[in-house]
Amino acid sequence: MPSTLSDAFKGHPVHHHHKHPDFTSLQELPDSYAWTQLDENSTAVCEGVPVIDLHDPNALQLIGHACKTWGVFQIINHGISTSLLEKIESTSRSLFSLPIQQKLKASRPPDGVSGYGLARISSFFSKLMWSEGFTIAGSPLDHFCQLWPENYSQYCDVIDEYEREMKNLAGRLMWLMLGSLGITKGDIKWAGPKGELKDTCSALQLNYYPACPDPDRAMGLAAHTDSTLLTILYQNTTSGLQVLKEGTGWVTVPPISGGLVVNVGDLLHIISNGAYPSVLHRAVVNRTKNRLSIACLYGPPSNVQISPLPKLVGPSHPPLYRPITWSEYLGNKAKHFNKALSSVRVCTPLNDLNSIVEVV
Repeated sequence: MPSTLSDAFKGHPVHHHHKHPDFTSLQELPDSYAWTQLDENSTAVCEGVPVIDLHDPNALQLIGHACKTWGVFQIINHGISTSLLEKIESTSRSLFSLPIQQKLKASRPPDGVSGYGLARISSFFSKLMWSEGFTIAGSPLDHFCQLWPENYSQYCDVIDEYEREMKNLAGRLMWLMLGSLGITKGDIKWAGPKGELKDTCSALQLNYYPACPDPDRAMGLAAHTDSTLLTILYQNTTSGLQVLKEGTGWVTVPPISGGLVVNVGDLLHIISNGAYPSVLHRAVVNRTKNRLSIACLYGPPSNVQISPLPKLVGPSHPPLYRPITWSEYLGNKAKHFNKALSSVRVCTPLNDLNSIVEVV
């Protein structure tokens, strides 16, 4: 992720006025971690998030339908090797298993993007989240030298390979997601002359959710949407991810062997002129099991103006959002959190058929 994106947070530093706990030493849930609104919508079990085989000849249509109706889906036969998924999980587990004082040597600065620490969205909530994270935007070398002074290179190699493979997959998925709307590679100028998307940006977010003594009152990661075009998530074998389905409630996205979760981000919602909802999602925790997840956050070149595509607007479908760069949008998100989309909205849909799932 280029420095221009990192600069988006400089005007919105996050200062945490408490020490990061050693979760393994906590036998009871501290009051500062006790949430009271976990059951605002009961988790649905009647309907599951779509699982799509990328080898399916109807994959494009299936992905388009999933994007419109859910804003999220799982994929199999995606081309990411099992060995690479195992390596990134092992690297993440090694990182979060380090002593807390070692991890704090790679802390994320208040106005920065990369490093170890609590989720940036923590500042919008009065209660703390039962999780820890590590963000990698650009090279992990400097931070990994702090974490593993003697053998950092092997971990850097895993990160580099994983991010490279994920970025390629994200580009492939983006064309499938937009292709079902009739968008071609020639319709997006910043994608390059052949739609190669070589100037796009990505970052990795490693998340760890320790076993929790009182999971029904704790929150791993509060409900939010992603400030991306799309996000690709690998989760280990412990459930925890939930998405909000309009008219249904919170739906658990169970891990499937070798599967990856793909969700629509705010910027793809804008590009699609509201056709694809940016899905609200959260992470809950488990009483006996630790959970790991690794998210690839994928976006456009940082200073390219993103707006509803011309093919998707017209007299009955006016543009719903003003043009905005990813860098500017990240600043909006840092300031307004889940009201960021509303802050760039310029028009209300003309009828219910064009209505959007609003995530405020």
